[in-house]
Amino acid sequence: MVIDDRQRRAYAYCERVARSHYENFPVASLLLPATMRPHIAAIYAFARRADDFADEPGIPDDERIRLLDDWGVRLHDSAGRAGDGDPDDLIFEALGTTMKECALPMSLFEDLLSAFRQDVTTRRYQTWDDVLDYCRRSANPVGRLVLRVAGAATPRLDAASDAVCTALQLTNFWQDLGRDWNNGRLYVPTADVNQGGAREADLAARRMTPMWRAVLTSMIERTRGLFDVGREVCDGVNGRLKWELRLTWLGGRRTLDKVEAARLTSFDARPTLGAADVPAILRDAILWTRT
Repeated sequence: MVIDDRQRRAYAYCERVARSHYENFPVASLLLPATMRPHIAAIYAFARRADDFADEPGIPDDERIRLLDDWGVRLHDSAGRAGDGDPDDLIFEALGTTMKECALPMSLFEDLLSAFRQDVTTRRYQTWDDVLDYCRRSANPVGRLVLRVAGAATPRLDAASDAVCTALQLTNFWQDLGRDWNNGRLYVPTADVNQGGAREADLAARRMTPMWRAVLTSMIERTRGLFDVGREVCDGVNGRLKWELRLTWLGGRRTLDKVEAARLTSFDARPTLGAADVPAILRDAILWTRT
């Protein structure tokens, strides 16, 4: 990729945005091929800013929607309204280059924005299919964009990537159960809550009842099944991206196991990976067997 000084500054800005946030999608990782890193950073910076509009505290809902709508307008103007003095112009400068270089579909970015808008307006999901539809737009586009940047997209790998990305999103939901509840959101489908005899009043009282444990165990098992379905994507790419995806898959599965153990007793616990988990994840990546 040949870039000029302005584009170089734009990609550097995107990498700073990508590295400044605690969440760990496969973005701007040193494991990624050097040719991919700037493109992935541009994609992530675009999504990170939009997600902040939807989630940062202290912003009225109508203002969140306005900011997201404006972000969509800027998406379609790949120059990012250059010259208006907004540092985020650099995100769109880089993203416009990336979209052209990698032939990225506009629809995947529009799906992300539709999910962020839904975060503002939707607080409950009636069915499992409703949750999966949200994941289809909030998480799956990221995996598909990574595959396209890598030049590795096929219908089969897209499907496997979708399963992994959905599983990662769901793992985050069960991990953030208490945090999301405090923000007025619950991603466990209402139909499953009712069928399991669980009550939101118990969550409000911070009680992890047997009914809630059973419902969440069912959610976690479904999520684990999606990880299994998507494992193929880790074998369908080559080089350093293969290792990145293996580590992402193994880290997600290990996080899900920790969430399952924590949810047996605690509503508020947010289990995460730490240094003690690294040796096991690296070992499993090295000993990985193809599906």
